[in-house]
Amino acid sequence: MGCLICDGRGTPLHVITTAANVNDITQTLHLVDGIPPVAGRPGRPRRRPESVLGDKAYDSKAVRRELQRRRILPVISRKSAPNIQGLGKLRYVVEQTFALLHQFKRLAVRWERRLELHDAFVSLACSLICWRRLNKTRS
Repeated sequence: MGCLICDGRGTPLHVITTAANVNDITQTLHLVDGIPPVAGRPGRPRRRPESVLGDKAYDSKAVRRELQRRRILPVISRKSAPNIQGLGKLRYVVEQTFALLHQFKRLAVRWERRLELHDAFVSLACSLICWRRLNKTRS
């Protein structure tokens, strides 16, 4: 699939398709930059999150420094430190979002040779997930 960033409820905000052998840490800043404006409270819509949660795979001084420069709090476990208590429960949200995307059988395994087709199916799946959540909150 690639890399995914979602909100605290598991709604996908941005997905990047990468090759199988690409480290996720290389796409961290691209994911944060790809978050669309999120409307909610009156005023200017938010363009960046307050904090970014990540496991030890995302531990990098350069990524931490760049997130702090953008006024985003990095909550990332250090490779040499014990796990942050409760981060696994928060990480579960991302895993559930991947599971929701893999319910669309065509996305579980990438069959398309063309990246544009695969990205279109991923965008459609994310749109359906968001639409279902909006309908659930209205009911």
